[in-house]
Amino acid sequence: MRRPVPKLPSWLPVDGYILALVGTVALAALLPARGPAATVAEGTSTGAVALLFFLYGARLSTREAMAGLRHWRLHLTVLACTFVLFPVLGLAARGLVPHVLTPALYTGLLFLCLVPSTVQSSIAFTSLARGNVAAAICAGSFSSLVGIVVTPLLAGLVLHGDGGGFSADSLLSIVGQLLLPFVAGQLLRRWISGFLLRHKKVLGYVDRGSILLVVYTAFSAGMVQGIWHQVSTLRLLCLLGVEAVLLAVMLTVTSYGSKRLGFARADRIAITFAGSKKSLAAGLPMASVLFGAQAGLMVLPLMLFHQMQLMVCAVLAKRFAAAGAAEPVATGSGAGSTGEAEAAAGVVVSGARG
Repeated sequence: MRRPVPKLPSWLPVDGYILALVGTVALAALLPARGPAATVAEGTSTGAVALLFFLYGARLSTREAMAGLRHWRLHLTVLACTFVLFPVLGLAARGLVPHVLTPALYTGLLFLCLVPSTVQSSIAFTSLARGNVAAAICAGSFSSLVGIVVTPLLAGLVLHGDGGGFSADSLLSIVGQLLLPFVAGQLLRRWISGFLLRHKKVLGYVDRGSILLVVYTAFSAGMVQGIWHQVSTLRLLCLLGVEAVLLAVMLTVTSYGSKRLGFARADRIAITFAGSKKSLAAGLPMASVLFGAQAGLMVLPLMLFHQMQLMVCAVLAKRFAAAGAAEPVATGSGAGSTGEAEAAAGVVVSGARG
């Protein structure tokens, strides 16, 4: 008689892709790319980053995003949380160096505060919580679009002297690897959007495979340079504690702050999930451009925060849903068509893609 295969609790969404990321880190630790192999991996990773941002640009419907301007208060609130409040909290955490966080871990923590919000997982959690799905779609799109420009600019301002920021080379890399491919994707969208929709599943594997390659290259460089000797188990535990506090603060501010601002319940749910989360899919390739060989250690805080936010928000979404089960699904004053909201309602939380 076969025994049933044990399953993780439904409230613990440890996505298979997160496990793949952990496996990639382990592979880089055991078999890091060296010499000519490192050169090939770095060149391939550079191409993968450009491909990722080309696909981001080709998938983002500018027309649908612009339609969301009708609900500008909600989107400004999410953008302010993502690109103002998060960075302010990150800068405030500088006081934790060096007693709680090492300078390198603090730089990684500050970087995670600068990246845009998620898209897919914010939509999924908003749908599960019976919130304004259309608003979550537009909020995530706006954040991704703004983040292409704002995240590198903020990094140049606040990471100067912390292992990141702008130089002439990094500026050229940002333009060449991030901005130009994104713009090219937007310009070609009208001709290739049909192809992208028909091959959505295959291109999803391309997305994830590209990110795994970026992670392997970054962590390999870290292993070769010995930067991992800078981090102890105690420091990692301290980092997790700091990130737990950061997430709790942002969830509290977005939830209660949006209520004080007079938003409807469905809109508050969208703000809570879109305004408190950070995108691993956007952050990893950006880090590879900004930090180069130091990217492995710099993205560690983002990888840990990403999984933490999935676990906590899954629990919150179910509680929101239970609390609003007796109420009709409201769409607030958000933008976006009913068809978009219905389509997004079927989205499943998807690890690093968001």
